[in-house]
Amino acid sequence: MSGFVEKPEPIQVPGLVHLHTGKVRELYQNEAGDLVMVASDRISAYDWVLPTEIPDKGRVLTQLSLWWFDQLADLAPNHVLSTELPPGAPADWEGRALVCKSLRMVPVECVARGYLTGSGLAEYNETRTVCGLALPEGLVDGSELPAPIFTPATKAEVGEHDENVSYEEVARQVGADTAAALRQLTLAVYSRARDIARDRGVILADTKFEFGFAGGSAEDLVLGDEVLTPDSSRFWPADQWQPGRAQPSYDKQFVRDWLTSAESGWDRESEQPPPPLPQQVVDATRAKYVEAYERLTGLTWS
Repeated sequence: MSGFVEKPEPIQVPGLVHLHTGKVRELYQNEAGDLVMVASDRISAYDWVLPTEIPDKGRVLTQLSLWWFDQLADLAPNHVLSTELPPGAPADWEGRALVCKSLRMVPVECVARGYLTGSGLAEYNETRTVCGLALPEGLVDGSELPAPIFTPATKAEVGEHDENVSYEEVARQVGADTAAALRQLTLAVYSRARDIARDRGVILADTKFEFGFAGGSAEDLVLGDEVLTPDSSRFWPADQWQPGRAQPSYDKQFVRDWLTSAESGWDRESEQPPPPLPQQVVDATRAKYVEAYERLTGLTWS
């Protein structure tokens, strides 16, 4: 069992219909049929959405996504229509709400990996493959791959694991042409972002994208959801990269480490929800999200 420790009640806004509560985002539809996506300060770990929020996290995710959408505009169109608050929206939505095109989403998590870690490492250690792709012998946690690889996954419900699948399975589900376009676009966007991050002293180890179609079946793929944030990507400080161990990262590392420590008193294998986070873990995690934003964009968070 997993999911929300305390599922929030969505804010009701005149003129908006609430559609969905995700791990981090609330999704609404306005009267024009566009989507309004609001990033909360919620944080998830080990398939649980935790009871403690990380201040500013939703704004960091939103502003970092907008910055990346600008960097990628010539490679992939995106779903953002406006950053203006809908009429009647609470002031707290400022900086965390986006008005977006309603897309027909492709039901695939488009994952690109340039380095070996996480579920990819676990699969490699068993089979020397990731999503059916053969990799060389001798790789360890944090190894750079010979070339970036496309390792898709099926999208899971809140509280469930995404499941890695082969490229052939993606082609069977969405068609050969769409599968080929997803792979090409995923690797192109990853490569652009990897190079930008590297210039700023940050390694983009892996990331996941979501794509959709803006209308009928013939349109080009559109980049949706969020993009290249610490929630959807592994960012490592380049000057601390050392293959053969878990890498320091700009993400939920402090949260995961505390939850699995004796101090938390939480058993990950039990069905009990995780406890609230202590203030020092909240502060350290917020600082990591802000540091990622500042390192990548070159801007000062305020």
